[in-house]
Amino acid sequence: MTEAVAEKGYANTVVADVVARSGVSRATFYQLFRDRDDCFRAAYEAHAELLATVMAVGLEQVRASDDAPLDKLDRILGLYLGAMVASPAVARVFLVEVYAAGPKLIEQRRQSLEQFVDIVAATHDGEDGLLGTRPEQRFAAELIVGAVSSMVTNIVGVGDLDELPVLRSKLMDLARAMVGPRP
Repeated sequence: MTEAVAEKGYANTVVADVVARSGVSRATFYQLFRDRDDCFRAAYEAHAELLATVMAVGLEQVRASDDAPLDKLDRILGLYLGAMVASPAVARVFLVEVYAAGPKLIEQRRQSLEQFVDIVAATHDGEDGLLGTRPEQRFAAELIVGAVSSMVTNIVGVGDLDELPVLRSKLMDLARAMVGPRP
């Protein structure tokens, strides 16, 4: 499903595309899924869960480090952007095509973004300042994740994944200006 949707787009992908790529019969497909939408939802959920797990492990690693908070944020952004570069088909489906799949999956996408906000906020857990885990600090994490999501979605949408490392640098420059040490 992921490969078919990445190649043809959600609207143009049919069950026959999935069956042809997977090597299973149409009957087997329908034993597993109600329809194309059900299969897409399952693929999306699997990818979202995998990415959430990767990000949670990354967060535990940065929490255990003695790195400065902005360095932790940089590592988290690098992990996320690296996952997008490593799997362009998943990135396209996860970030672009999901919006064609309807409100339920858009809501799931929103929940994934909320998890990302929690992870970004946690890079500054216990810190004073604009970014952190306290409710009044959460908006800065939402702003960073909103910028990341929007910009990465646009880059993936036009197929220019080579721009993601450049974006990481620019995002970190912004984060440093937003939450870095004040004179």
